[in-house]
Amino acid sequence: MKRARQKAVVENEAPQTSQKSKKQKTCLYGSVFGGSDLHASMDWGSLPHHVILRIFQFLPLVDRARASSVCRRWNEIFHIPDLWRRFEFELSQPATSYLKSTHPDLIQQIIKRHADHLQYVSFKVDSSTESAEAACDILSQLVNCSIKTLGLISTAKPSFMNVSKAHFASALTVVFVNSKSLSSIKIDDTPLDDPSLKVLVANNSDTLKLLKMSSCPHVSPAGILCVADQCHGLKELALNYYILSDELLLALSSEKHVDLEHLRIDVVSENPGQVEFHTIKKQSWDALVKHSPKVNIVMYFFLYEEEFDVFFREETPVTHLYFGRAVSKAMLGRIGMNCPRLIELVVCANGLQPLDDELIRIAERCKNLTAMGLGECGVTCRGFIEFVKMCGGRLTQLSIMEEVLIPDNDYSLDRLHLEVSKHLGRMWFPDMMPTW
Repeated sequence: MKRARQKAVVENEAPQTSQKSKKQKTCLYGSVFGGSDLHASMDWGSLPHHVILRIFQFLPLVDRARASSVCRRWNEIFHIPDLWRRFEFELSQPATSYLKSTHPDLIQQIIKRHADHLQYVSFKVDSSTESAEAACDILSQLVNCSIKTLGLISTAKPSFMNVSKAHFASALTVVFVNSKSLSSIKIDDTPLDDPSLKVLVANNSDTLKLLKMSSCPHVSPAGILCVADQCHGLKELALNYYILSDELLLALSSEKHVDLEHLRIDVVSENPGQVEFHTIKKQSWDALVKHSPKVNIVMYFFLYEEEFDVFFREETPVTHLYFGRAVSKAMLGRIGMNCPRLIELVVCANGLQPLDDELIRIAERCKNLTAMGLGECGVTCRGFIEFVKMCGGRLTQLSIMEEVLIPDNDYSLDRLHLEVSKHLGRMWFPDMMPTW
């Protein structure tokens, strides 16, 4: 009898527990969506506007398009301007590329309904000329745009260079003239020319802050000087060395110009002896640093050893140096003598002679150095430890290939990592492969 009564009590309590749990879940949903009597069979079409918008913002475009077919209200939210401020057009040829591509119907829908909503736009194209031309065709139709940032990205070889200069300039002109509020432009490896830059300046001089245009062979020193003279708010600039000039640095140093934050310079040569590199005067560099004392000056070198002669003969305020090809001991010695602002140095290759003296000179004179990378070079273990000891804990990044280190009578590789770790104040090991 006692067991029967206990069983009856349990059976009577079970529905109450279930009902209580259901009530708690209802209260939870109600607290989220603003109602306390939400039914289990929820009407997703009646979700608050801001909740649906928030969901859509986290969804990839394909999923967002699918969700828009749930009901008419979701479809309306799918087209609200806030969801179309930022868009990346992906253009590729299915027969020759593994990249996905934005569907042509969606592109036409964007041009028709959302061109005036676009603000942050980029184009990612494969190596085909057809994709680059398709990007120009889209740009030509953005007549009602108010774009703030524009990026043209070639995922493989620079396909925009195969587009005719007239077609490319015409497409850019549409955007430059109609936007009037461009603040950031990344158009490396394109047939950009001086007349296009003049159109850009005429319509966006008050808003332009970032311009990246490395490997644009149709731009002259006069063309980029026009930008510096008129765009006084320019904070970041990337260009090739051949259009860098004393006049440009002085224009960036004028009283009307804001402090420059980042200057990237690509120094490139495809064939030795083909390009004759000019010299920038020390006074021009000094004027820039005096005007913008915190500016980062980044230089990427892709030269042959015999082409380095004109560089770093005098003090140069470079902060970040990257050498993509072999660089001589003499060149590294000049860097130690004439680059006191150096923060980061990456050397991908060097000869067979150890670089002990050069690294120690860099440690002595480059007091701001915090990052170092060495690839196919050579340095004795003793010389390397001396370098690290002089730099100490300020070396926050130290990437050295294991084969770079030459064992000597004082240090083996096993002992080396303990000594280096002690001077850095953290555990350190040489790399098996480059990390830069």
